[in-house]
Amino acid sequence: MDIIFLSEVKVQTKLGVPEWEHMTPQTIILDIELGYDLAKACKSDAIADTIDYGAVVGRIRETLNEHSFQLVEALAEHICQLILSEFGALSVKIKVAKPAILPGLKALGVVIERIK
Repeated sequence: MDIIFLSEVKVQTKLGVPEWEHMTPQTIILDIELGYDLAKACKSDAIADTIDYGAVVGRIRETLNEHSFQLVEALAEHICQLILSEFGALSVKIKVAKPAILPGLKALGVVIERIK
């Protein structure tokens, strides 16, 4: 299986357990790997034969604008299922990081992987 990767995608969303975290959108950082068979796209050089990563990022931004989550785990699962169902990826691995949410902490988050 081939991999399309999107590194350090910055998006805004409302995320967190404490009520104060839901008051304003915060920046989270996503690293995403999409498993897909790219053999046809390698030969055709056509966007129709691959996953349009611009469309993926746009859809993620749209859904995170519409939804809020308490847990990074739930947000990561939501994005994985969206990519699997809407973009035809064979697998998705996603790292969700909340930067500098606590003093002395660079980031916290999760990494999950789902296979169709």
